[in-house]
Amino acid sequence: MSLALLVAVLSLPGWAGQEKREPREEPALPPGLEEPEDVDEPALPPGLGAPDEPALPPGLGEAGREEDEQEPEERPLIERLPAGLHGFAEARVGPRIHDDPAQSKEFTLAEIRLQASYDRAWKFMTLEAKGDLILDAVLDSVDTDLRQLRLIFRPADPVDLQVGRQIMTWGTGDLLFINDLFPKDWQSFFIGREEEYLKAPSDALRIGLFAGEVSLDLVYTPQFDPDRYISGERISFWDPASGGFRGDDMQLSADEPDDPFSDDEAAARIYGSVGSYEIAGYGYTGFWKSPNGFDPVTMQATFPPLAVWGASARGPLGPGIGNVELGYYDSRDDPDGSDPLLRNSEFRFLAGYELELARELTGGFQYYLERMLDHDRYLASLPGGEPRDENRHVLTARITKLLSSQTVIGSLFLYYSPSDRDGYLRPKLIWKRNDHQIVEFGANLFFGQEDYTFFGQFEDGSNVYGSMRFRL
Repeated sequence: MSLALLVAVLSLPGWAGQEKREPREEPALPPGLEEPEDVDEPALPPGLGAPDEPALPPGLGEAGREEDEQEPEERPLIERLPAGLHGFAEARVGPRIHDDPAQSKEFTLAEIRLQASYDRAWKFMTLEAKGDLILDAVLDSVDTDLRQLRLIFRPADPVDLQVGRQIMTWGTGDLLFINDLFPKDWQSFFIGREEEYLKAPSDALRIGLFAGEVSLDLVYTPQFDPDRYISGERISFWDPASGGFRGDDMQLSADEPDDPFSDDEAAARIYGSVGSYEIAGYGYTGFWKSPNGFDPVTMQATFPPLAVWGASARGPLGPGIGNVELGYYDSRDDPDGSDPLLRNSEFRFLAGYELELARELTGGFQYYLERMLDHDRYLASLPGGEPRDENRHVLTARITKLLSSQTVIGSLFLYYSPSDRDGYLRPKLIWKRNDHQIVEFGANLFFGQEDYTFFGQFEDGSNVYGSMRFRL
């Protein structure tokens, strides 16, 4: 059998010892891998073939130039602004909810605001600028507000210099201020402008010194920058001298100190950390920021000289954050409190606490005290009218709730004075429709039992408002 098998194999083609062998055929490839007839070579990846030049980067070829010529028309405006340039356009309107006999306009607010801001950084210097253009239908005017124009230098690692118009703040209070003696815009705050406009700008030199765990801020303002105070222009106020209200037909006339380098201001803050607590000390010399005196010769309100010394602390306390702040207000032209035309010296105190009440729900609570010094002499010198209490107490509460993936923010801020029996309620709802559009609704609601108390005098100025802002 083995011999027969060998013979059979040798008898196959290519065996049996033929001198001339027939060419052997290649075995067939599996289906799908055979090489089809008349098929061109596969194309090389783009840019690797010799016949075709590699593609140029976008914008360098003819097609790129055509795309660039069309692209600016297709891109959103925000993407076509120069680097460092930002801004917004906003329409805001706020009618009164009470009749006010001292005001001729039914609206406290009706304006279109355009803001442009620009910042540019170089190796040793940074420029920051921000300005607003306001078309005001209440005052029938077109106004400008340069809110920031400053240069920032870093001549050495521990030294920071900021010079020019700028908005500054320090202290620990939430919409209550003791050692923050930088100007405020109370008119904007009470009529429904965005909360950032409560802070008014200063023309100042600010020096920051950083030395290890302790830092020092020095601010010099060569010409006094007062608050943008309530003058009757949009909201009426109680005038104790006349015993009545003053509005837009009889606005407050004030003599503002305006002599450069003579009517100046200086402020200092030294601060650092002790464990997890922030500790600070403050000093200020200048003037009362709103009119708190009266000149019987000129019949104008005045800004008496003022010095303030204070301190603050802030840090974790239980499940939340606590803060405390105090200040001594030295009315320098009335040290013994016997001049009825000047505001007495005061002691001010603030304690606050904020915490998370629930998921995306936060709460903040404060107690504030103004204690008039030399109150007995004040009463003895008062010619008439309703006297101020020796102690003015104010309680505040802020509740904030985030909704719809934090695109909707609801907040409520309440001031209430148990001593004056008056208060001020600020409800607000903000809807961030997208990255560029913000809708806001809110109200400024004042109440009080007496016309002459701080919040009670503004009751007829209560208003509601709405706004639409487009960010560029």
